[in-house]
Amino acid sequence: MILRCYPTISDWVNHQFGTSFQWPIHSFGFFVALAFVVAALLASVELKRMQKLGLLQPVLRRIKLGEQATPQQLILNAVVGFVIGFKLLAVVFDYSSCASNPQEFLFSTHGNILGGLIGAALGAYLRYRQKQKKKLDKPRWEEVKVFPHQMLGDLVVVAAIAGLVGAKIFSFLEDPDDFRNFLKDPASGFFSGLTIYGGLIFGTVAVVWFARKRGIPAWHLADALAPALMLAYGIGRIGCEVSGDGDWGIASVGDKPGWLAWLPERLWAYDYTHNIINEGELIEGCKEDHCYRLVPAVFPTPLYETIASTLLFAVLWGIRKRLSVPGMLVSIYVIMNGVERFFIEKIRVNARYDLGFVQPTQAEIISLLFVVVGVVMLVWLRRRARKATKGKLNGGVG
Repeated sequence: MILRCYPTISDWVNHQFGTSFQWPIHSFGFFVALAFVVAALLASVELKRMQKLGLLQPVLRRIKLGEQATPQQLILNAVVGFVIGFKLLAVVFDYSSCASNPQEFLFSTHGNILGGLIGAALGAYLRYRQKQKKKLDKPRWEEVKVFPHQMLGDLVVVAAIAGLVGAKIFSFLEDPDDFRNFLKDPASGFFSGLTIYGGLIFGTVAVVWFARKRGIPAWHLADALAPALMLAYGIGRIGCEVSGDGDWGIASVGDKPGWLAWLPERLWAYDYTHNIINEGELIEGCKEDHCYRLVPAVFPTPLYETIASTLLFAVLWGIRKRLSVPGMLVSIYVIMNGVERFFIEKIRVNARYDLGFVQPTQAEIISLLFVVVGVVMLVWLRRRARKATKGKLNGGVG
């Protein structure tokens, strides 16, 4: 059996079943999307559990019922419908271009005007029809209860957008060439070279902002998200491993030490055959789109991180019910995240900063800060909880 990468999902299907499909679904993007879905499901389970325990309360939201569609709503739906139709019909008539490079196709001006007009008309009509079905002779205001888990859809969108922007900004800071490549070709360059810590930091800021705006206790929300984020990180790394996106380790040139004799060779050294970035040596006789493999083979660090993240998720999931102080679980997550990433950086290919006496990577610096911040959070939360307990006891004595 030849181990190899599959840049797209259709590459895997074709290799396994001898077919010749061409789907515009990149392996990395597929697993990132899967990571978001799994994280949302796990977070929803945790939020519902907290609601049953009375830790989270519904938020009252005032909405207007029976109102007809406003011009702004119709215009917004028409614009969204136009964009969808503009691209969708273009895919039908030029599927090969979309399948070969979906990112560039999606963010280009290539589209179908007729499809856009049909989409705009359909979008506006559906919105109008939806409002007409619920229209009342006399619209009224009503307060409805909205639970935190019902806001997860909005939260995921906010975190995803902020995370994507943060990941790209930190990538620019880490590698100036990435910024220059982005300026040359924004369509295909935006989704390459993303930095996970930039996404995590910006996403965290967005989540805190969202929690405050919607009246959700931030510490409880963070605790609910912590295990989900750890597992989602591991799932996302599967995308790096399967596609061969360059997020791998340094050359594994030595023999396995004796105490690791049991370890499969694939876990010690992997050549990322058919990697998506066409890195390494040309494979003789290859007729595929990606015909390169690494020589020498390298440490498969994305796979290491998937294994580590899964184990750390199991720990977080196992202790989540034993911690009574809000914020403790996410503090432990921050420490675990930092420790895991710091050590993986020792065998991972990455740009380094020259500070004279030391040459750390961006991730090493941030991971150390994560550990420090996590420890400070733990100490502060424990002291605050103890003071609150003492205050209640003293108040009860009087």
